[in-house]
Amino acid sequence: MEKLIITAAISGAEVTKEHNPVVPYTLEECVREASLAYEAGASIIHLHVRKDDGTPTQDKNRFKEVMDAIQAKCPDAIIQPSTGGAVGMTNDERLQPTELYPEMATLDCGTLNFGGDEIFENTENTIKYFGQRMIENNIKPELEVFDKSMIDMALRLHKKGFIKSPMHFDFVMGVNGGISGTLRDFVFLRNSIPADATYTVAGVGRFEFPLATAAIIDGGHVRVGLEDNLYISKGVLTKSNGELVEKVVRLAKELGREIATPAEAREILGLKKR
Repeated sequence: MEKLIITAAISGAEVTKEHNPVVPYTLEECVREASLAYEAGASIIHLHVRKDDGTPTQDKNRFKEVMDAIQAKCPDAIIQPSTGGAVGMTNDERLQPTELYPEMATLDCGTLNFGGDEIFENTENTIKYFGQRMIENNIKPELEVFDKSMIDMALRLHKKGFIKSPMHFDFVMGVNGGISGTLRDFVFLRNSIPADATYTVAGVGRFEFPLATAAIIDGGHVRVGLEDNLYISKGVLTKSNGELVEKVVRLAKELGREIATPAEAREILGLKKR
C-alpha cells in the first residue's frame, strides 16, 4: 500500500474568524497555519488566499506573496492553489494562480448548489478551459468532485484530451448540495474512478475523520483543514490546522499506514519539484 499523502486545506474562501478565531487571513497567519500543518505531516498545502480583512481574492500577486512565504518556511511542501476561488468570480479571475506555474492546482468538475441562492458554477466549457490551461502550463489538476456526475464529466473530458492521465481526484463529501459523507457514497465514488487514478478524500464537518479513516484503510489519501472542518472533536474547536493533521497521523499509525514525505508524495502523484 502506498504511503499516505496528507493535504491541509488551511483556510478556504467561506469560513471566517467568527466561525473559528484561528482561520488565517493575513500573510503571517497563512504561514503559521501552513507550517503547523507541514510540521505535523502534511505534504500538500491546499491554498486559498484572502485580503487582510478576510475577503476572498484570486489576485495572483497575493497568491505569489503567500506562496513564496510558505515555501520559505516549508521548502519542500507542495503548494496547491485553488482555482475555485469564491462564488461569483469569473473564469479568468479564478485562473490567476495558474500564471505562477504551481506543480498542482484544483480543477472543479461540475456545478453545485452551495445553499440559499449561491451557485458554484462550472460549465462544461469552463472545465475544458481550465483543463487546457493546466495542460499548457504543465500543472497537474486535482479533480475536485462533489458528486458522481462530476467523475463522469472528468472521464468524458479526459477522453477528449482536456485532462491527462493518470488522474488524481479529490472526493469532497458532505457539502450542502453535493454527495453525502456516508461510507456507502465513499465506496460508490471510489469504485467509479480508473484503476490507475489516485484519490484524496475531503470530508466536510463531522464527516472529516470517519472518511479519513476509510481512505487510510482503502489506500487512498486524506485532506483535512479549516476549510472543511472547524472542530477537532464534537463541539471542540480545533486550535490549528496542525492539530487536525496530527489527528490523521495518529489514525494512520494505529491502522499501520506510513505517512508520505513531500518527496514521496511527488513520486506517487508523478510531480517534479519546480
